[in-house]
Amino acid sequence: MASGDRVRVRGLSIFRPIIYGNTATVLTQKERETLPSPDHTHRWTVAVRSAASAPDSEQVGGADDLSYFVKRVTFKLHDTYTNPTRNIDKPPFEVSETGWGEFEIQIRIAFISESGEKPMLLYHHLKLHPWTASGDPEIPPLDVAIKQGPVHSWQYDEIVFNDPYQNFLNLLTSHPPTPLPKIKKRPVPFHLAHPASLEASKGGVPEFNVSMEKEEAERMEEARKKVIAEQDKWRAKLIEKEKELEKMKKVLEQLS
Repeated sequence: MASGDRVRVRGLSIFRPIIYGNTATVLTQKERETLPSPDHTHRWTVAVRSAASAPDSEQVGGADDLSYFVKRVTFKLHDTYTNPTRNIDKPPFEVSETGWGEFEIQIRIAFISESGEKPMLLYHHLKLHPWTASGDPEIPPLDVAIKQGPVHSWQYDEIVFNDPYQNFLNLLTSHPPTPLPKIKKRPVPFHLAHPASLEASKGGVPEFNVSMEKEEAERMEEARKKVIAEQDKWRAKLIEKEKELEKMKKVLEQLS
């Protein structure tokens, strides 16, 4: 490896779009009877994939192979599962299981050594049931849930590499990501930012698109403004209290 390859390209950022989340389907009574745990009601798959979907694919995302920059994805399941820490060293970066309950899954993405990057940690709440308009999970009878189709819970994210090493930058640029479609052709993906999206949580195969990126950016900007406004409000209150404290100190000094 040439020494110049380990030089960082300062002032440059490059990103790769990914999605992470899960798909869940209801098991039939016959399927449940074949399981070691007959109380399990769903089969689910949690995954990390490229954001774009392959043409005519029934899978959410996954058009691109991420292994050119992802070395390993570790999924930490609930402790009740056998070997709850699952290390996946090659694509597809996913784990399939059966179960009856929802829980939080820790997802650790480790990058290839050429990147010089630290692992990325994500969290995903496994979703087995659709949502109601109020944002609470709706648990329909199993026979009804089977007819409704799979439940999708996916989150879009962008892995950003700042000041990448030259050799890693060359690797990334030689594998451009598949562009997202410009318009919605399938139901919008269901994830934590859209708990009221019943359309997306039941049936169909969701697909991420460019317009969603814009919508997500607008939501983030709105949230940022709210945080700043809240900070300003509490800062003003703090200044007011500090002034009151100074007045009380002066009064005490005069009394003493």
